[in-house]
Amino acid sequence: MARPAGDPQEPVARVPGRAAGGGTDGGPDAELDRIASFLTRLTGLLLRTSGEGSELIAREVGEAGRALGAEVSVLLVMETATLTVTVPDGRTRTVIVHAAPEVARLDRIAALKPLVADVRAGRAGAAEASARLDRIEAAPAPYPWWLKLLGIVLFSLGFAPLMQPTWYELGTTAVLATTAAALAVASDRVPRLARVLPLVASLAVSVVTLELFAGDPAHGGPVLLMLPALFFFVPGDYLSAAAAELGAGLITTGAIRLVYAVFLLVQLCVGVLLGVYGTGTSTRALFDTAADADLPRWVLFASWTVFTVGTLLAFAIPRRFFWHLLALVYLTVAVQSAATALVGETGGTFVAAVVLAALATLLSRGPDRPPRLLLVLPGFFTLTVGSLGMRGLTTLAGGHVVDGFSDLLELVLVVTAIAVGLVLGATLVPDRKTGGEPPCSVQLRLG
Repeated sequence: MARPAGDPQEPVARVPGRAAGGGTDGGPDAELDRIASFLTRLTGLLLRTSGEGSELIAREVGEAGRALGAEVSVLLVMETATLTVTVPDGRTRTVIVHAAPEVARLDRIAALKPLVADVRAGRAGAAEASARLDRIEAAPAPYPWWLKLLGIVLFSLGFAPLMQPTWYELGTTAVLATTAAALAVASDRVPRLARVLPLVASLAVSVVTLELFAGDPAHGGPVLLMLPALFFFVPGDYLSAAAAELGAGLITTGAIRLVYAVFLLVQLCVGVLLGVYGTGTSTRALFDTAADADLPRWVLFASWTVFTVGTLLAFAIPRRFFWHLLALVYLTVAVQSAATALVGETGGTFVAAVVLAALATLLSRGPDRPPRLLLVLPGFFTLTVGSLGMRGLTTLAGGHVVDGFSDLLELVLVVTAIAVGLVLGATLVPDRKTGGEPPCSVQLRLG
C-alpha cells in the first residue's frame, strides 16, 4: 500500500562534473544536456512510483535513451539510481537520482506510458518529451482529498469480510478506517506527519479499537478488528515486490526493499503495542480468533466491487481503467478460491499470482492500454500477504506464541508463492518486441 517513506518531495538529482559552459541553450553539449535532463526526470518519476518493484526502470530508461540517440547505463538500488548517458561521439553525463518509492499517484504512471511509447517510436524528441513530462508532474491529482479519504475507507471496508465475515467487523471498520484515512489525507499536507504515519495510524486505531470495540470476545480478536483499517499501510506489496526482485536476480534492490518492508511491519506493530500500553490493556488481549460469520454471500461478493472502487480513489487511478481492474480482482479471487480447494492455500495463492501476472502482462500491451502495475495492484491486494505479517507480529507480542509463529510461517510461504507466481506469470507472456529479454543497450549493474 501507499506508505509515506519521508517528505513528499520531488526526486533529487545531482550531476557531478558537468562541463563548464555546457548549457541547454546552445553549444556542443546542449543536446546531450537535454537528453540527460529528460532521462533524469523520467528515472526520478519511475523511481518515485516504484513501490511495486524497480525491475523495469532500467529497461524503460534505456529504451528511451536509445531512441534519443544515447546509450544509458543504470546503477540501481531501491531509492537511488545512477545514470551514465553517453552519445555516439563519446561525450558523457553521469547523474544521481534519489526518490522515496511509493504508489500514491498512479495517474502519473498511466500518463507516462504513452509518453515513453512516443519517445521509443521516435515521435517525440528530448525537448518535447520534457515539456510533456512537465505537464504530467504539474497535473493535480484526479480526485480531491475527500474522495481519497472515502477511497481509503471503501478500500478497508471491501477487505474487512476477508478478516471476519461479520456485520460487526464492517461497522467497526467504517469507524476505524475513517480515523486512519483522515491521518493519511492530513499527511499529504504535513510532511512531518508523513514520516511517522504508519506508527501514528496504528496507535490511533489501536486505542479506538481497545476503548470502544474490543470488549466482547464474541466479536473476534482485537487484531482482526484493527487489520482492515490498517490495510492501507501494511507493506504486503513491498514484501512481495522484494521477493520478486530477489527471484529476478535484483539482489541488492530486493534485499533493501525486504528490510524496509519488515521495518514498516514492526513500526505498525509498535503502534498497536503503544495503544495497548496507553489504554492499560493486557497484551494477552492481542489474540486473533475470528467470530462466527453472519454476513450473507451477496455481501461477500459485493465487497470486492467496493474494494476496487476504493483502490481506484485511494491510489489516484484514472476511472477509465475501472472495469479492467474489477474483472481482474474477481478473476483473481475466483482462481485463488478454486485452486485453494484443490491444492491448499499456498498453492492456490501461487496459481492466482501466475494467472494475474500473465493476464496483466497481456492486457498491458500497447501504449493505450493500462500499465501493468495498475492492472496487477488491485488483484494483488486480494492475496492479503501483508495482513499475515501484521497478525503474526501482534499476536506474538500478545504472548500467543504458537498462533504468532504460525502466521509468520504462513507469511513466508505466501510471500514466496506470490513472488514466484508473479515472475512466472510475466515470463509466460514475453514482451512483444523483445521476447521478454532486456534490450542489449541497457547495462543494469546492481549496486
